[in-house]
Amino acid sequence: MAFNKAHEQKRIAQLEADIVRVRSEIEKVISGDDLESEDPELAKLVLENSKLKHRLSILNKAISAERSNSSGTSSVVDLVSILDHLTDIFSAAIASSFPTLQDVPTVIAVGTNPNPKFGDYQCNSAMAISKMLSTQGEKMSPRDIAAKITQNLSPSPLVERCEVAGAGFINVFLNRAYGINALTTILRNGVRPIAVKKQRVVVDFSSPNVAKEMHVGHLRSTIIGDSICRLMEYLGHDVLRINHIGDWGTQFGMLIAHLEDRFPDYATVSPPISDLQTFYKESKARFDSDEGFKKRAYTKVVLLQSGHQDSVKGWQLICDVSRKEFQKIYDRLGVKLIERGESFYQSRMEALVKELEATGYLEEDNGRKIMWGEQHGEGIPLTIIKSDGGFTYDSSDMAAIKQRLEEDKADWIIYVTDLGQWTHFKSIFSCASRAKIIDYSRHRIDHVGFGVVLGEDGKKFKTRSGDTVKLTELLDEGLNRSMEKLLEKERDKVLTPAELKTAQESVAYGCIKYADLSHNRQNEYVFSFDRMLEDKGNTAIYLLYAYTRIKSIARNCGSDFANDIKKVLETTTVSVDHDKEWKLAKVLLKFPDIIAKITKDMCMHHLCEFVYEVSTTFTEFYDSCYCIEKNKQGEIVTINGGRVLLAEATAQVLGVCFNILGLNPLEKI
Repeated sequence: MAFNKAHEQKRIAQLEADIVRVRSEIEKVISGDDLESEDPELAKLVLENSKLKHRLSILNKAISAERSNSSGTSSVVDLVSILDHLTDIFSAAIASSFPTLQDVPTVIAVGTNPNPKFGDYQCNSAMAISKMLSTQGEKMSPRDIAAKITQNLSPSPLVERCEVAGAGFINVFLNRAYGINALTTILRNGVRPIAVKKQRVVVDFSSPNVAKEMHVGHLRSTIIGDSICRLMEYLGHDVLRINHIGDWGTQFGMLIAHLEDRFPDYATVSPPISDLQTFYKESKARFDSDEGFKKRAYTKVVLLQSGHQDSVKGWQLICDVSRKEFQKIYDRLGVKLIERGESFYQSRMEALVKELEATGYLEEDNGRKIMWGEQHGEGIPLTIIKSDGGFTYDSSDMAAIKQRLEEDKADWIIYVTDLGQWTHFKSIFSCASRAKIIDYSRHRIDHVGFGVVLGEDGKKFKTRSGDTVKLTELLDEGLNRSMEKLLEKERDKVLTPAELKTAQESVAYGCIKYADLSHNRQNEYVFSFDRMLEDKGNTAIYLLYAYTRIKSIARNCGSDFANDIKKVLETTTVSVDHDKEWKLAKVLLKFPDIIAKITKDMCMHHLCEFVYEVSTTFTEFYDSCYCIEKNKQGEIVTINGGRVLLAEATAQVLGVCFNILGLNPLEKI
């Protein structure tokens, strides 16, 4: 179903008329761009000029979008952010209705009343405008304000109609034609991302320490960071996934000294140190109890930092063992990273210190060299140089942010760490801004903090002996639990051994990831295999089963639906006539708004809530609307093609969401 061309041409003509009118008003107002005056009348004119230019910008944006929708030969349109679109057209209507008001809030909300008569979205700006008018001595009821806004609202292909309700709410009803066309685009071209300015994005996440096993504390950073990277890559950004591992510092002196004692020929014969955790504990015990060993360890640090050949060889051996163990975890979770340890920034730290000293940013403090942020004397200063002349985490993080902005040309840096590091990063960002490394007019810097993982007893997640839970053991336990669940459902009787193994991994790792991502990252969450493997409620296993069922619908309809949806689209239209069909379609149309929201707050639980809403709404649709009707012999009698297309569009949206969340959906489970 194509949009009515006459309607589109009328819409564009109206917008163009609005632009001509606004330009005429601008010409009547003095420019004032190059004037400096305290004349109140002139100030008023300058303000009016600014507001008119803002209205002109809104109108130009609207007409550009309209031409984009109506100029092509295709009868389909992309999914767009409905909230952004409604904000634009209502902002223009408000500016036209109340030109004397400044900074009027345009409040658009998704309708929450299940009764469809209350609309799909609401504009709730009338009450705020009424208060603003009253401060100017003008009385106007919110309901009259809402009516005036509605009268000045330009037609939109997304909007069927608007109605004023209650004390001044404007209920917005979506156009089913837009829904049909947007979903048809999905079926023809896939779920294309919303338009964003493409940027170079650096995501710093996971970041384990060499010679220490990855534990549950690294789980959240790895899962959340990977999902954010997947989202950025989906949007078309140039993403650099950085693993800022701890591969430098005092501990390597003690590890190299212990390596020399245990394996004197390590420089020529590769030592069997696969169990680095035990090796680390042994060296740490000696470091804490043996003063002679401790002094030798410090000497090894100096030799390592000066490039001593055997010390560097030992350091590389230790790092390689750790690197291989880390990679096993990343391979299991499907996570890709580029390693850049603290050692990478060693020379850059030296150059940074010289720059900070030359510009007067460093201060002496009891032998240390410290740096304050933009608010001197407030908070905690960075320690750039220790009293013994060594560098610190502050030094390497300052060097890292400088390197990423200046060498990697990053536009946007995202740090994914626990919330306990927020104060540290706040100081880093403040000092980098003061040193003019960060320019907030060009750069976006986010600290994506998260809470700790708790056990079912509500305490920090640990083993029964009180040790930190190793990530390898956690993943192994997940595999065992998922297989038990699959066998309980007798999936071994319908799946081949290879399919069963694939399902086991998909369920195990998917449940672990989804349990993390479905919680607000800023909160603590309780880790429970029993809960995450439940097949009811907002869990990965429920969603994976739902996706598989949805995908089976087209497959059961025969070759055209299973193999050539585009051919089906030549003769069949997506069905949205039934209330449950339209309800499902409207949920799918919210996808761009969810993505836009996550790009602002970096909270992936919004996407989890969305996929759960899609799945439960699909169940409502499927229970009320037959896609395939069979006779008593199980033979297909009727295929409702429009509904099958709606189901397939649902599967495509879910598939994109699952990819962003790092889940691996299956055709059979």
